[in-house]
Amino acid sequence: MLKKLITKFNAQSLYHLSIIFLIFALSGSGSLLIASPIFTALNLKELINFYPLYLLVRIILFIPLYQILLIIIATFFGEFKYFWNFEKKFFKRLKLMK
Repeated sequence: MLKKLITKFNAQSLYHLSIIFLIFALSGSGSLLIASPIFTALNLKELINFYPLYLLVRIILFIPLYQILLIIIATFFGEFKYFWNFEKKFFKRLKLMK
């Protein structure tokens, strides 16, 4: 099972896979910690009364924050190239990059 994960994530070893997962975990947690005060400062709950629209706007604002934080944290771990390729693949799926 671990070999399948290593292959799927194009990791070089189990240690490299662990670093990749750690970067994803730190990015997700960090972006949630950073996003909360930003959304409070923007006062979204007061601006948008329709809850489904509020959630949609929050998700749309959260995604770029996560992507930026992912690259920053990956750079600190020396994995910029790996995650930059990951980002390019993500943007190609969104049709934002050729």
